[in-house]
Amino acid sequence: MTAQSFAPHSPATPLSAARIAAFAGHHAEHCRIEVVAETGSTNADLLARVALDNVGNKSPLALTAPTLLAAEMQTAGRGRAGRPWLSAPSAALTFSLAWPFACPLQALVGLPLAVGVTIAETLVDFGVAVQLKWPNDVLQGGRKLAGILIETATAPDKQVWAVIGIGLNIAISEQLQQQIGRSTANLPSAAAQDRDLLLASLLTALARNMQQFESDGLAAFVERWNRLHAFAGQQVVILDQGKTLHEGRALGIDHIGRLLLQADHGSAPIAIMAGDISLRPKEG
Repeated sequence: MTAQSFAPHSPATPLSAARIAAFAGHHAEHCRIEVVAETGSTNADLLARVALDNVGNKSPLALTAPTLLAAEMQTAGRGRAGRPWLSAPSAALTFSLAWPFACPLQALVGLPLAVGVTIAETLVDFGVAVQLKWPNDVLQGGRKLAGILIETATAPDKQVWAVIGIGLNIAISEQLQQQIGRSTANLPSAAAQDRDLLLASLLTALARNMQQFESDGLAAFVERWNRLHAFAGQQVVILDQGKTLHEGRALGIDHIGRLLLQADHGSAPIAIMAGDISLRPKEG
């Protein structure tokens, strides 16, 4: 059966691992695809499986290949800096991809930026124009459409894994937005018409770009990220837990993913490292 023979599903139709695999085609040949109705956190689930011994105990849950885990509902989803990711059934596309890398952990600096580029370029194929907010948000019309949380771990066999968690808003209600505490964006209905197709497209792009990241590093994504920079050339403030750390004009990212900020005319740009930092347009 080919992917084209599937009839479109509505956004409320449960995700199907079989349909996702069929749409992804050869890109899913070496990727395990799993769908669950509910879990606490797909990132936490996959990280726990990285820690399992797949050599001595041969646990069937231990990760031996790239694994995509999607959940219709997460009850303990996490965002950056330990913040909760609030959602509701079918309100968002929430999933994690565990990907093995043949490189040391420190070589994965900048990976969230490459993943942001991947999401943005995939959404463009679905007719959705988005921008990127440093270090790990996808915006539409200035409001958050998707978030990225990447956690890394080393398995007992010394394999390095990155668990890439993504939450993409589809139908966040006004009530849920009030709980979140800010206005968010929802994916246009046309792009969300078939979540299996959308998730398969994201998986395809992630598989391709993770291979490129492993071989070429962030350098392959810097120019692409800067083209999508939501605040390029704008005056911004860098905050840490509500405290202003820096102010200046956002220039873009450098070769290792630091945000470059022009604080004063004539001075060298300040390089901001990722962390528990928020970026907001400067008022006035």
